[in-house]
Amino acid sequence: MRGVDAIRQALQSTERLLTWFLSDLSDGDLLVRPVPGANHVAWQMGHLIESERGLVRAQLHAASYPPLPAGFAEKHAMDRQGKEAPGDFCTKAEYVDHFTNTRKATIAALEALSDTDLDRPTQGEMAKYAPTLGAVFLLVANHSLMHGGQFSVVRRKLNKPVLF
Repeated sequence: MRGVDAIRQALQSTERLLTWFLSDLSDGDLLVRPVPGANHVAWQMGHLIESERGLVRAQLHAASYPPLPAGFAEKHAMDRQGKEAPGDFCTKAEYVDHFTNTRKATIAALEALSDTDLDRPTQGEMAKYAPTLGAVFLLVANHSLMHGGQFSVVRRKLNKPVLF
């Protein structure tokens, strides 16, 4: 298995897990906070979508992503974490669609690379967290899995079935 293949598998498996964790949640469930001050799933989904695009584009400027609705980035900015009115965020179906389309574009950007490209040093702030291009793609996969773990806590609070 080539490095690109292994990273694609990580991106695909974390996409499946994250959307599985969302599968039986309602739009209202996305606004539940596991504890006061914790981020709800809706904000986290927007954060994941925005950060994935930003992480990849920071290193691969030509990476192409489908457009997001006007105001999407602003709705999910760090200063919006405390918002929780339904109108402040998207529906579950919209988040799943945006996340799935973002992940497809990330995988397309990955598949344009060779294994040698994965060793290319990263630029900017991200270099201290992910020193190579391959590490950036793995960070994207791990980031969504980390938030999926937080979704599991919300699921427990809502008495949803344990999935994994």
